[in-house]
Amino acid sequence: MPGKHGREEMQMKKIIFDCDNTFGVKDCDVDDGLALMYLLGSREAEFLGVTSTYGNSSLDVVQAVNLRMLEELGRRDIPVKRGGEKRGCYQSEAAGFLAEMADRHPGELSILATGSLTNLRGAYERDRYFFEKVKEIVLMGGITSPLVFDKKVMNELNFSCDPPATRTVLTKGRNVSIMTGNNCLKVLFTKQEYRERFSGKENRAAAYIMEKTDYWFGYNDEDYGIPGFYNWDVTAAAYLMHPELFEDDVKCLRVSEQDLETGYLGMDGDGMRDGAAAGKKGERCTCNLPVIREPEAFKDNIYETWLSVPGIRTGVCRQN
Repeated sequence: MPGKHGREEMQMKKIIFDCDNTFGVKDCDVDDGLALMYLLGSREAEFLGVTSTYGNSSLDVVQAVNLRMLEELGRRDIPVKRGGEKRGCYQSEAAGFLAEMADRHPGELSILATGSLTNLRGAYERDRYFFEKVKEIVLMGGITSPLVFDKKVMNELNFSCDPPATRTVLTKGRNVSIMTGNNCLKVLFTKQEYRERFSGKENRAAAYIMEKTDYWFGYNDEDYGIPGFYNWDVTAAAYLMHPELFEDDVKCLRVSEQDLETGYLGMDGDGMRDGAAAGKKGERCTCNLPVIREPEAFKDNIYETWLSVPGIRTGVCRQN
């Protein structure tokens, strides 16, 4: 329906980003920070807050990075809430905030979670109707087969942080989509491509990303033999904001805390429906495991959205 100014009204999403952001920290992952920038560049995102969790580093490091990034990006208006510091720490400021926002916006709240799921479990312990009030949950984590690269196998680092919390979210959550590590492997971001997309642009977001992520290319090549890096968390953020770029793939899973210690998601398959899988371990749940449709269209959306991030403070990065 046309809006007051003759244009189609934009469908806004009320979002909380629960993350283990280590953007710019030596030898630590950059994709949570890039996912934060993607959300800030999305016109359809109404940011309710960021909740800090552990995974890539300690909670103290993550909390400091989230506060620093939002300061540098000119978004001090976005609240940052401190979460549980380790597995089993379910009473936290972040858990309370998640429960409060779900209660305040029933049926409207979208949650993107890209680290441990301790804070979401904490919100559920505060309010047993928490998941019923949440509109959708998009997770980055889990593997359906080992992530084998040239130099070594990459460990799963999200679902395995707090298996009891992960099991709670997968089995109690409603409308849960999981961007598995395996489904992120379709698109590799290379340093050459970064330079081609960003160089020569009078754009602070481009300069900021280039400066803050440069080290990560070398780390991935040296440690794993990957000639670039996979934007795990950005892929999950893109699914939240633009599901049309993906093909939904609803799966019947069996999840056990034993399997989740390594982040493994067991597929139940067709046997579940006729009882043939009754002897398998774990609890049944149904989740969506989206797959990227067209890599180039996906990449175009990512770069365009990053370049749309407004408000980066003068002096926080060098211009290209």
